[in-house]
Amino acid sequence: MATTITMPQLGETVTEGTVSQWLKRPGDLVEKYEPFAEISTDKVNAEIPSPVSGVMRELIVQEGETVPTGAPIAIIDEVGVGASAGVGATAAPAVLVGREVVAARASRGNGASSNGRHGAGAGGDTRRYSPAVRRLARLHQVDLLRVQGTGTGGRVTANDVLAAARLEGGSGAMRTLTAPAASRSVGSYAAPALGEMIALSPARKLIAQRMAESKRTIPHAWTMVEVDVTNLWRWREQAKDAFAREHGVKLTLLPFFLRAVAEALRAFPLMNARFTDEGIYVNAEINLSLAVGLEGNLVLPVIRKADELSIRELALAAGELIERARRGALGADQLAGGTFTVNNIGATGSVLSAPIIPLGQTAIVTMEAVVKRAVVHDDDAIAVRSMMNVCLSLDHRVVDGTIACAFLGDLKRRLETMSSAAPL
Repeated sequence: MATTITMPQLGETVTEGTVSQWLKRPGDLVEKYEPFAEISTDKVNAEIPSPVSGVMRELIVQEGETVPTGAPIAIIDEVGVGASAGVGATAAPAVLVGREVVAARASRGNGASSNGRHGAGAGGDTRRYSPAVRRLARLHQVDLLRVQGTGTGGRVTANDVLAAARLEGGSGAMRTLTAPAASRSVGSYAAPALGEMIALSPARKLIAQRMAESKRTIPHAWTMVEVDVTNLWRWREQAKDAFAREHGVKLTLLPFFLRAVAEALRAFPLMNARFTDEGIYVNAEINLSLAVGLEGNLVLPVIRKADELSIRELALAAGELIERARRGALGADQLAGGTFTVNNIGATGSVLSAPIIPLGQTAIVTMEAVVKRAVVHDDDAIAVRSMMNVCLSLDHRVVDGTIACAFLGDLKRRLETMSSAAPL
């Protein structure tokens, strides 16, 4: 029995995808749930698991070719379930968000580690690499078996691949950096060089289109407030070591901020709405998108029903999604349904920004860098406080300045009055 595989829809607004790499060739055995291709869109790079066990008959789409969602891309001749009890004999693991992450972390045993490594078999390399790492390795002709990973748990990162390429004398694409101008090839977004042309990947093309469409169709407005996070910072400092020991996750200000945003959205539901031709639709759920910058891409994984999660649960959910984003392991369901976006741009040192609103949402809010400053209090006393700017870009079709500023003021109050007496 032949099974035709079609281009999956990796996100609500995604209409096409690109076959980045075929992991199986005609004649290769394919186990059920075993990845057989890498697909890239503007939202995500993902490995596509086979729905059946069988033999790859035909690859309809070439590597690098972009086709609409639902278009045939390959044919597999089904031959029944796999003989082994390995990856092909078990269901693909579900992605966990929120409370389920706590149980998932507690139950991890001696299987795959967080960097995607699996136990070695009788021979060959069983390590898993992100799509970005594999693409760089192909571009620079680097043997990944010879690369020592410096990422979490020994994970091979893009910088590891580039360092290996330099140590090997600039083989492959690296040699083009010193070649005559007439023979120079296209540069790499992850390793740009002066005087080089960087080809637009499908992800960058679609990001460019979506950002331009957002600025063209949404009347952006912008405002900001200063927030005194001194007490919140102290609370986080007191709790971070015990939290890391218990959960294996670094405790940052992000989950505290996410909790305050979710509570403020409940108080101001129009901020959790979207503009349509029929009217303004107020979303039934508060699903927070997290802006995660990657090499050559920007993704917005979603924490669903964030207002129902505690600070601890938000920390675990955010950590899980960010880790999966950096490994290129996000699925379509982790990228769909966001109703409001949070961007922790302060992690890069930014103190002021005016972000572009994601299409289909009303606003995006930023956490800027925490900076110690001398602050004058109401009694004219001067004290050194930990201050953070919070910036908001809003869709002026949905809300006016009165509502937006009231929302931002409410968020400021919640952040400044969070107490360590409350449970994480």
